Amino acid sequence: MDSIRAVGTRQVYRNNWLTIREDDIRRPDGSAGIYAVVDKPTYALVIPRDGERFHLVEQFRYPLGLRRWEFPQGTAPDRAALDPPELAARELREETGLLAESMTELGLLDVAPGMSSQRGRVFLATGITEGPHDREHEEQDMRSAWFARSEVEQMMRDGVITDAQTLAAWALMLLAEAA
Repeated sequence: MDSIRAVGTRQVYRNNWLTIREDDIRRPDGSAGIYAVVDKPTYALVIPRDGERFHLVEQFRYPLGLRRWEFPQGTAPDRAALDPPELAARELREETGLLAESMTELGLLDVAPGMSSQRGRVFLATGITEGPHDREHEEQDMRSAWFARSEVEQMMRDGVITDAQTLAAWALMLLAEAA
């Protein structure tokens, strides 16, 4: 079966974190159209686990106008491509100050495949050692804390944790536990 294909592209916007492009497309039936795409580099999301405790970060999410709890996650500066385990360790240390003896990859997530090319690698971090964080300027309002498994699950049920990547990463961890 044929798929949509790009016949032209133009960059509409660019900053240090993303680019937005508009593609002229040809559909399988031959008709023309346009498609807007947000291009962001691959991110790493880390589930820091110490027994039945999990470490979350909370920060103000400007597009929502709300503070949200989530697992540490992010991309390399200036859209650089880093090896996923290296990026995961970097994000964990930067946002929380935590170091992990073991970083196990749990899976791959597509953030919003209807509008973005961004993909994410999910890691489970264990053998945790605590140290000072090294947050980016944009993360100055970030807080972090340990929560019991039951607290994390209740926060998900209550809508306190609503970050789609965090919820999907939790599902990947549960699948790995059940295997």
